[in-house]
Amino acid sequence: MADLLGSILSSMERPPVVGDKESRRKAREQAARIKNIKEHEKRQKMEFRKKMEKEISEFIQDTTETKKKFKPMGKIERSILHDVVEVAGLTSFSFGEDEESRYVMIFKNEFAPCNEELEAYRKGEEWDPAKAEEKRKLKELARREAEADALRGPSCVNPASDYKDKYSHLIGKVAAKDAAHTLQANKTYGCVPVANKRDTRSIEEAMNEIRAKKRLKQEDGESASSSN
Repeated sequence: MADLLGSILSSMERPPVVGDKESRRKAREQAARIKNIKEHEKRQKMEFRKKMEKEISEFIQDTTETKKKFKPMGKIERSILHDVVEVAGLTSFSFGEDEESRYVMIFKNEFAPCNEELEAYRKGEEWDPAKAEEKRKLKELARREAEADALRGPSCVNPASDYKDKYSHLIGKVAAKDAAHTLQANKTYGCVPVANKRDTRSIEEAMNEIRAKKRLKQEDGESASSSN
């Protein structure tokens, strides 16, 4: 009995043997799968790096190429490519709006892109050096003209059309010019010619005239009083 009880108690101290073996087997299988996946990814990265190193080496040796555009690739591949380019002493940039369309362009240092070229790639446009040079010359010409205008100072602005020609289809060109020369102000509307407004008298002459008018007015008043 004691032996039977001891055997029962000892069997209750640990899980069933069959369960232990199954759990350990599944754990080993899972660990093996993870290891295989990591090793596979590692091999893929190494193979991709070797491939990029070969393409970069060919690019450097090719004297006809100044830049190279790669097809869209994932973030890990782009990181590996940038690293290979940096080791090779070249310049690289990533372009593309979303993750699926992101791609890498590499440049030889002596042909590094300018800001305008990079901006074109960011917008998804093709870079045309001839058009860019023409645009640069136009901007430079506009800048020089602006500087010349600033040195000349403000200038008179001529009207787009002559007012004498505006009504020539109604009264003719000769009549329009004559009317412009002979036009005078209408006095009935209170318009007085400038010549009539100008007083050419001196201050002393004006004061004497005012005093004479006052004396004449006083004399007329005294004459009227005496007659009454």
